[in-house]
Amino acid sequence: MNIAIAIMADSPPQLLPARELMAFTLASHILLVPFGVALPAITLLMHYRGLRKGDAVALLLARRWSAVMAVQFAIGIVTGTVLSFEFGLLWPGLMGRWGDVFGLGFGVEAWAFFLEAILIAIYLYGWRRLKPWTHFWLGLPLPLTALLGAFGIIAANSWMNTPRGFSLDADGNPVDVNVRKAIFTPMFGPEYWHFVAGVVLTAGYVVAGVYAVGWLRGRRDHYHRLGFTVPFTVAAILTPVQFVLGDSIARSVFHKQPIKFAATEIVWKTDTHVPEYMFGRLHPDGSISGGLKIPQLDSILAGFSPDTQVTGLSSVPASDRPTAAQATIAHWAFDIMVTIGSLLVLLALWYGWCWLRRRDLPRSPWFFRCAAVAGAACLVTVECGWITTEVGRQPWIVYENMRVSEAVTDTRASSLWAMLGIVIVVYALVFGTFLAVLLKMRTRWRDADERHGDPHATATPEGDTPYGPRATTAAAAPDHGSARGDGGGR
Repeated sequence: MNIAIAIMADSPPQLLPARELMAFTLASHILLVPFGVALPAITLLMHYRGLRKGDAVALLLARRWSAVMAVQFAIGIVTGTVLSFEFGLLWPGLMGRWGDVFGLGFGVEAWAFFLEAILIAIYLYGWRRLKPWTHFWLGLPLPLTALLGAFGIIAANSWMNTPRGFSLDADGNPVDVNVRKAIFTPMFGPEYWHFVAGVVLTAGYVVAGVYAVGWLRGRRDHYHRLGFTVPFTVAAILTPVQFVLGDSIARSVFHKQPIKFAATEIVWKTDTHVPEYMFGRLHPDGSISGGLKIPQLDSILAGFSPDTQVTGLSSVPASDRPTAAQATIAHWAFDIMVTIGSLLVLLALWYGWCWLRRRDLPRSPWFFRCAAVAGAACLVTVECGWITTEVGRQPWIVYENMRVSEAVTDTRASSLWAMLGIVIVVYALVFGTFLAVLLKMRTRWRDADERHGDPHATATPEGDTPYGPRATTAAAAPDHGSARGDGGGR
């Protein structure tokens, strides 16, 4: 405790409010990221199914999901823009010294964001205005631009974790920048694929969870079955893959960021035969209280042998490592993420077993109860992954090259606290509006289904959808022709 107090006393007073402001805005924005990156792909998968099988219900779902995608993207523009400003306003030391080295990632993300906005507009406009397959192919670049945006952000973050691609002059400033090495750092591959798999399965579980709730409430029609099966299958396939990728990135951290690994696993002394603690709390003297201790497991997981030596936090000065409280936070976040991931693997195996045995969904209501909460659980893991990455790297903003305290703004702490209060109020209004819009859309769609009868018989998307082009009275009339003959708009 005394060490932590001493470190905080040496830090500028604006450091804490700047951290809290950045943490709040990033934690809010990251909840939207899975849908911005993955929902276009899931929507287009449903769109393809509708065209391929002539399934009007699949096309109806794709159109509705595209409306949600557009609203989510608009909210993401707001929160993402705030984050962009905060990098420069809150951390001028980072951007001023290192912007030329890793700033390209932010440029790539900005261009991807711009392209995605154009493609979403074209995709929404194309319903009932373009030929079915033309409309689909014009939407196909959407997931690629989303992945490109993720590429830019992960390139910047992985560089902060393992900075490469530069030399330092006599004053400690970066020179001789190698862009390729600055982008493709040792942590880029593990971070990127772990991130992509994570956001896709998160979006899949969240979307499927909506229809799982409907299933539990007795809505057992083709509409709810299809709305559940397609995104849940995508998520279930990726879940065991993500588990392997998560193990891979943890081992990469072990090799490339040993002190961060020690914080994540609350390892105090460098040693072999290191035990694994599930949860537990690290104290400043290196002792651990609570949690479940599993002998030798940490060494085995790190190097496949109990003889593997794991670097401990005490191997570096206190000023160069996370505090005991920060290590405990990172450790709990990591353990929560692993626990939820393990449970999701069991859920995916349950689903796969039933599907392989009888080509049908599980019949137990407990499966759908679990599926209904899986999306929320995945959002928790997304937050925990970010906490593990950022808190575990402390006190460095650029690992072993610049401390967070060296990068922070000189704006008065009181101004930053006031700004945090304003941002919290504004974000509460923004996210409240977002949820209100989604609920209004759900109500309109449900009313449309009741007016047109069973969703099986809905031949065109509802004419009163609040986003995208509205249908005329004639266009809104039921049309029982083929999906290929009505412009792909059913």
